Amino acid sequence: MGITALRRVSDEDFAWMLRGEPVLRGGLTLPPGGVDEPGVLTHVREITQRVHAEGCTGAWMIVAGDEVVGLCGYHDTPRNGETEIGYSIAASRRRRGHATRALQAMVAEAVGEGLVLLTAETSIANHASNRVLEKNGFVRTGTRVDANDGEVLTWHKALTPDGRGGTKPTTSHVLD
Repeated sequence: MGITALRRVSDEDFAWMLRGEPVLRGGLTLPPGGVDEPGVLTHVREITQRVHAEGCTGAWMIVAGDEVVGLCGYHDTPRNGETEIGYSIAASRRRRGHATRALQAMVAEAVGEGLVLLTAETSIANHASNRVLEKNGFVRTGTRVDANDGEVLTWHKALTPDGRGGTKPTTSHVLD
């Protein structure tokens, strides 16, 4: 299916995913069942609109070959070099390494933007997502109770440009 890469997501891209049309400009396609449920896409679209309105570009489609297999991005505009991240892979495209590679690319982008700390939260029961964070050097920092998701694990990853305890800057993994 090709190398997993990130492509900046636009509002037009969200409209396409919500309509469920088979092909987007540039030949991108959707997996069977789409990228996610319409309610989730709408929620992520709203986060992306807010982040973009604040001048941040930290939102991407996860692309493998010519197929959009997921979404990832910042939950908020980075403040003081820190932000929370999130990611999701289409149900029909899970367990293929896309999330691990997408998070690696997202971390590289964050380093390139000068961020110093990324945080994440996952459901305790979401073993696959927890493993993706571990593979990318995130450290579990504790738990908390979320009003919607119940008990969640909290994670962080300190970013350093010199490769000691962090991630070395790399060539961008973002397709424009």
